[in-house]
Amino acid sequence: FHPFSFLMVLLELGRSLRASLNKLSTIGGASEEVIAAVLNEISRALIESDVNVSLVKQMKDKIAAKISLTSDSHVNKKKLVQKAVQDELVSMLQPKTKPYNMSRKKTNVIMFVGLQGAGKTTTIAKFAGYYARKGWKVSMVCCDSFRAGAFDQLKQNATKLRVPFYGSYTEADPVVIAEKGVAQFRKEKYEIVLIDTSGRHRQETGLFEEMQEISAAVDPDNTVFVMDGTQGQAVYDQAMGFHDAVDVGSVIVTKLDGHAKGGGALSAVAATSSPIIFLGSGEKFDDFEPFNAKSFVAKLLGFGDMRGFMDELESVKDKDAEKRVQANMAKGKFTFRDLYTKFESMSKMGSLSKVMGMMPGMSGMANMMGGMNMDEKFKTWKFILDSFSDDELDGKVDIHTAPDRQKRIERIARGSGSHPAQVEGLLQQHKMWAGMVSKMGKSGLMGGADNKQMKHVQEQMKRNPAMRAKAEEMARKQGINPDGGLDMASMMQGALGGGGGGMPDMASMMSAMGG
Repeated sequence: FHPFSFLMVLLELGRSLRASLNKLSTIGGASEEVIAAVLNEISRALIESDVNVSLVKQMKDKIAAKISLTSDSHVNKKKLVQKAVQDELVSMLQPKTKPYNMSRKKTNVIMFVGLQGAGKTTTIAKFAGYYARKGWKVSMVCCDSFRAGAFDQLKQNATKLRVPFYGSYTEADPVVIAEKGVAQFRKEKYEIVLIDTSGRHRQETGLFEEMQEISAAVDPDNTVFVMDGTQGQAVYDQAMGFHDAVDVGSVIVTKLDGHAKGGGALSAVAATSSPIIFLGSGEKFDDFEPFNAKSFVAKLLGFGDMRGFMDELESVKDKDAEKRVQANMAKGKFTFRDLYTKFESMSKMGSLSKVMGMMPGMSGMANMMGGMNMDEKFKTWKFILDSFSDDELDGKVDIHTAPDRQKRIERIARGSGSHPAQVEGLLQQHKMWAGMVSKMGKSGLMGGADNKQMKHVQEQMKRNPAMRAKAEEMARKQGINPDGGLDMASMMQGALGGGGGGMPDMASMMSAMGG
């Protein structure tokens, strides 16, 4: 059993903070005594996560001051406390300086530094994979001639990611390797060149001198300090040591998957004024997320990050394919190829647990589902769809009603290495979604109306905002985006949570699919 590695990497801290805030609803209203007790619990949770005691005290005093300044008895105290806690946590983690912004019009040279064992080489692979998925032309250079096997590890990661790399088994001078590697990839017009430097078990003069020499030779646009999150508050001295040796422009915190000292690591790095740009948790290339203080805190407190979800979805989706899907849905049509397009967009965003962590109230859904690996299930669905014929994908042959339906299911199961029950389960799910799209398309809510009835409905909605709001709410409960397209956030919430619109709960569906 391998539990989901949530986007909310400080799982225990998040649970403690949410449990404390929930008491404002369950214990006889938000009286002064209850609020004081909740603030004490929040402070205790932060200290247990290794956040500096003086920082916690300052935060608690600021929250208490904000609450006491509000004398209006009509103000919702629970929401006031939640907002104050959220604002102060964001303030604690908000970088004082802006990170380097990469440009696609040049070769961006990024040098990675850090102590040995912090996960530098793995982090470089994650960084490369993240930008390669977004269409950037990425390359990697191994300048770590100190650690045995460093070049082999980078080469293996680069091969898996299909990213070009440069290194040498014979050249011992990391400065020479750096110069040659960067020169080659500049010549080949690569947009990102990632440099992996040597690490040591402790901060040594030799390590800093080598970093300075490489930095002087290649003149990196950004130097990223890769920091081990298990070190807690101790990383402050590390970060400052590297910052004094080379111009550290940003920080990536690794090994945050549920570690008790993660809060201390994040708060300590923030105190150095170096912006945290990514968080790493786990060994998989997808266990990597951009850091945004507001989004991070919102997910930590269970509020979700729908803006981040939509921005991420927008950045990975195939614009042409999405136009085709929306055109079909405007006609009330939803093919298996359209479904595949949606799955593709979701998979590019990383693990399903990451996506769920961005949705309000869903950060703990995986535990409720008994640890089922939904990412593997989604991969199975994609394999099944890969075994469909073009006519089946495009709806020219309706597999739901075809006379040889069972034979087709057995053929698809053999081709995808799955069980016929899994194919049947996917057909049932598609039928539900296709039915919803058909209803909403006919009602004119999907856009693209071209008949009098649809235009009449839309005109009524324009004149009656309340009617429109109600219709849009109904659409979203069905997993439909009224602006055109399938609302994947609502769709997943319905599917995983057994939510509105008659969507089946995922546990039941997995059972039907042989999972």
